[in-house]
Amino acid sequence: MAKEKMVTTDPEILKMAKKHKRPGFGQYVLYFILLLYTLFCFLPFLLVVIAAFTKESSISKNGFSYFPEEWSTDGIMAVLRYGKQLAYSYGITIFITVVGTFTGLMVMSAFAYAISRRDFKLRKFLNVFLIIPMLFQGGQLSAYIIFTGAYHLKDSLLLLILPICVSTMNVIILRTYINNSIPNELNEAAKIDGAGDYRTYFQITLPLMKPSLAAVGFMMATGYWNEWQNALLYIDTAWKKPLQLLLISIQKTIEFLMNSKDVPAQVLQEMGGKLPAQSATMATVLVVVGPILVVYPFFQKYFIKGLTVGSVKG
Repeated sequence: MAKEKMVTTDPEILKMAKKHKRPGFGQYVLYFILLLYTLFCFLPFLLVVIAAFTKESSISKNGFSYFPEEWSTDGIMAVLRYGKQLAYSYGITIFITVVGTFTGLMVMSAFAYAISRRDFKLRKFLNVFLIIPMLFQGGQLSAYIIFTGAYHLKDSLLLLILPICVSTMNVIILRTYINNSIPNELNEAAKIDGAGDYRTYFQITLPLMKPSLAAVGFMMATGYWNEWQNALLYIDTAWKKPLQLLLISIQKTIEFLMNSKDVPAQVLQEMGGKLPAQSATMATVLVVVGPILVVYPFFQKYFIKGLTVGSVKG
């Protein structure tokens, strides 16, 4: 027989419960402060959006404003005129982001699982090995010589994926999450049932790491999406350029034309007869951050949970 829920009718208890739920003055002050901080963070982005659709002459005359005199799509069109190359760069960026994030999560989660096992013989050695790259690095020159001279990976997409695939801090976050949030008794029970290390990792540990994997994965995806330095060093082929590097090239091209005395008529015609330097700069920002703004709300709860739930053992 199902148990009935007990509902009290005591007016004093109901009054106390209602009073307890009512926000106090301090909470309203906190809400107001958080609202101001939210506006403080949102207004610059709103200005970027408005500036991207502001006429260049209006920006030159009055500067950036939330209420421009004239609206225009010259800045957006200056970026979209690189349509085919822009599509290639978007594809390359999406490819390296997806492949790099997935590869990094698999490697780092397996690494974190191994060094979290107390019965693993190489645990101490791998912990030290993990810390060394965070304290000592060979530098950009030595990395360039090794990647291009020894590995012969010049102009390869692998150089946009592998160098930032594994991070010491991300491995530490995953290891901490495993130690604090996944009971060791589960691994012991699996071992008693005859499961090996691979089965324990893939069927027990990995599914329980979803919050931390989502948090680390979002940070990795953001890093891959914003990466352009390795592409600038190693990539020569035009269609292999990622989005960030292409937008930097567009911006430098516009700056060069602005500083040039004799601008070819064909270039001016392709730009619509004008060089919208400021609005095009803001348009490039929108092209870059747009996908991140769309994806972030879906990962927000995992991002916060993954960074906090493993910090306190309860």
